[in-house]
Amino acid sequence: MANSKLTALITTTLFLFSAAIFALSQAAKSSALAATPIKQQRQELDKEPFVGFNIGTDVSNLLSAKELVSFLQVQKITHIRLYDADPDLLQALAKTKIRVIISVPNNQLLAVGSSNATAASWIGRNVAAYYPETLITSIAVGDEVLTTISSSAPLLMPAIESLYSALVAANLHTQIKISTPHAASIILDPFPPSQSFFNQSWSSVMLPLLQFLSKTGSPLMMNLYPYYVFMQNKGVVPLDNSLFKPLTPSKEMVDPNTLLHYTNVLDAMIDAAYFSMKNLNVTDVEVLVTETGWPSKGDSKEPYATVDNADTYNSNLIKHVFDHSGTPLHPEVTSSVYIYELFNEDLRSSPVSEANWGLFHGNSSPVYLLHVSGSGTFLANDTTNQTYCIAEDGVDSKTLQAALDWACGPGRANCSEVQPGESCYQPNNVKNHASYAFDSYYQKEKKVPGSCDFEGAAVITTTDPSNGNCIFPGSKKISNKTKTVVNATAASGAAHSLRFVSLRDDRIGTMNMVLCAFFAATVSILIYIPSVMPC
Repeated sequence: MANSKLTALITTTLFLFSAAIFALSQAAKSSALAATPIKQQRQELDKEPFVGFNIGTDVSNLLSAKELVSFLQVQKITHIRLYDADPDLLQALAKTKIRVIISVPNNQLLAVGSSNATAASWIGRNVAAYYPETLITSIAVGDEVLTTISSSAPLLMPAIESLYSALVAANLHTQIKISTPHAASIILDPFPPSQSFFNQSWSSVMLPLLQFLSKTGSPLMMNLYPYYVFMQNKGVVPLDNSLFKPLTPSKEMVDPNTLLHYTNVLDAMIDAAYFSMKNLNVTDVEVLVTETGWPSKGDSKEPYATVDNADTYNSNLIKHVFDHSGTPLHPEVTSSVYIYELFNEDLRSSPVSEANWGLFHGNSSPVYLLHVSGSGTFLANDTTNQTYCIAEDGVDSKTLQAALDWACGPGRANCSEVQPGESCYQPNNVKNHASYAFDSYYQKEKKVPGSCDFEGAAVITTTDPSNGNCIFPGSKKISNKTKTVVNATAASGAAHSLRFVSLRDDRIGTMNMVLCAFFAATVSILIYIPSVMPC
């Protein structure tokens, strides 16, 4: 009897094991083509995925080129993207090891695409004159041309090919790549990713472009914004999915065709680009995310444009890249990304969010502090560094006095040190006293977002404001420790290079029409196929 029970148990076990193997093989078949490894296209110095920053110039009181480069070095930023080819900045970047994407602005496409001589002149003037002292890695030809200035679409490939021919003539074509950034809306039916395809209206451009990228080992540049996906699909796309927050299995997005699980919106958008390329029989081109980010402030119609959400998105994005997470479709390849953007462009027009995508204000003070500890030495703007709250330059005395009164009164800041005869009473002016009170309140509130604002009268700094016998509250907490001020921001200004992209609904495109179906399919998968749920 014991032997028969054992035999039955073994038979059952083998059956279950065989069934499991069969189920896995079926799932593998459904995504066999999806798993095709793509060609590694990164240059020798960029084999590892990186996080770079876009730099726009709609900022009052711009930093000089030298000041900007110094700021980048202090912040440990190694990759930037410009929206033109500013000669002063390219010169200042020489011998710094900061890698830069330069751009042919949309308004120069006609000239470059119509004349080989003009293209050769452009390369000579903006590339050959600086390389290799300045590490130009790529040329972005136009920006979202197909969806913003469609009349110029026929010029795109001629411009790219003319510039490439000029690079070949200068023997720079193996060091410098050429591509063009696209809006997410060139992809139709992006959710689930496996059913995505490029808008066929642009087939005459996309197919030769992808063939060119494959031949030259250049990336497909995509501007991908989960923020816009979420805003256009509130109630369908969960906020946590958009912000890279940890998810329970029930909240993961599941592609019903491949059974791939998506824990965040950006990965789904990247894989939609890979599937779209596969539909055109291109499987060896890597996706480079040339723009992504989250605004820190918006108007009444943009309630999710907050400091907390911007901090969460960009901090988690950086961790996601440096963790080499890849995507569900291509776990072996992690796309590098350029965060939009380094500085708030305060001169940009409405809506309010358009001027509030930056990590830093124009005076180089942080808009908010990222949580990127554990990501190496990248980006000194981190909560692991000591910060202080002081009065903003240029604020009138009446406004500062009102903020000082609130901090020392209802705010319960410790203002004893700014009383007559105490160590921080001198210099006896409202700005000095307000700075001390602001920092006292900021430190008391444990530097939570919003605790250094005071109706715009205050600003965060990493430069210790203590002087002489006057020791600020933030400095007192670390007075017995070795202090290293990494994110010192002595300059007042911001970025360098032209920014032509505005807020556009076409970043969303037709994505909205299919999201509900995707999430419905996800729920169906989780309910009716429990075996594919993660343990």
